[in-house]
Amino acid sequence: MLWQIPIIAILNATLLPSAFGQQIQPTPTLVSLVDKANNGDANSQIALGIRYEFGNGVPRDLAKAVVWYTKAAEQGDVLAQARLGAIYYNGDGVPKDLAKAAEWYTKAAEQGLAPAQAMLGLLYTDGLGVPKCGTEAAKWYRKAAEQGDAHGQKLLARAYYDGEGVPADHAEAVKWYRNAAEQGDADSQLRLGLMYAHGLGVPKNDTEAVKWYRKVAEQGDAHGQKLLARAHDNGEGVPVDHAEAVKWYRKAAEQGDADSQLRLGLMYADGLGVPRDDTEAVKWYRKAAEQGDAHGQKLLARALNTGEGVPQNDTEAVKWYRKAAEQGDADSQL
Repeated sequence: MLWQIPIIAILNATLLPSAFGQQIQPTPTLVSLVDKANNGDANSQIALGIRYEFGNGVPRDLAKAVVWYTKAAEQGDVLAQARLGAIYYNGDGVPKDLAKAAEWYTKAAEQGLAPAQAMLGLLYTDGLGVPKCGTEAAKWYRKAAEQGDAHGQKLLARAYYDGEGVPADHAEAVKWYRNAAEQGDADSQLRLGLMYAHGLGVPKNDTEAVKWYRKVAEQGDAHGQKLLARAHDNGEGVPVDHAEAVKWYRKAAEQGDADSQLRLGLMYADGLGVPRDDTEAVKWYRKAAEQGDAHGQKLLARALNTGEGVPQNDTEAVKWYRKAAEQGDADSQL
């Protein structure tokens, strides 16, 4: 697997009423809504559920939201079913109940709601409220994906990449990552770039990899920014341009990416793309070192040992050499 993603929170956000054209503040008066809801009107029941869940015109009360969503859901309202799935999954206003979450997501998924289908697939992938089953997960990812849902496309691509519930097939993974990437999904853009960089499912093509790294980098993704910086640094898919490399390393470093902090420090130490500045180099080594990066710890120790960019301090140097050595850095162990 390329890396894990916090997709469940993202998918639950896609199941908000606004995603389906629902008004957060329905126009009828509260008294009118309650009257209609008590007479079995599903639209009024869902409207009341929305009001109470989000505190629109009434004090926020998730327990009451659940009551009204349940009434609408039992009449087959797909949004109410999806909201109940999210509420029981998160334990908002009710005890967390993954089995009930799965039950309501299933009802919404069976009505064709793509985000609920993708979410249900995730529950099967992780065995949350349902038996763990990669085949069933892939089935629901495909249903969402074939409706054009970017999250479903990404999850189906990941299933093909990992061979979970479907035979491993990098070409199929590329196909579905591309579909999601073309909708602007940053994670899929990054993964598609990596597939091109490594020649997985497509011929190796550094230029195409950089194209996708740039798209995700411009969305503010630190991993994409780092990979774009590295491409400019090494001249892979683009001409060598150390100033551009510094620009993108800095953006990723400022988001806390330890490897980019280290690389930015090295650019300052070597005067690549920026004027040489040992003090600035040490600043970035320290940031990487404090995150536990062994290379950053070693370079910080070396600077403290030699007094380059920082006052010479043997005690501090030993401290950082020891931290790097304890992680197996051979130079620091000498």
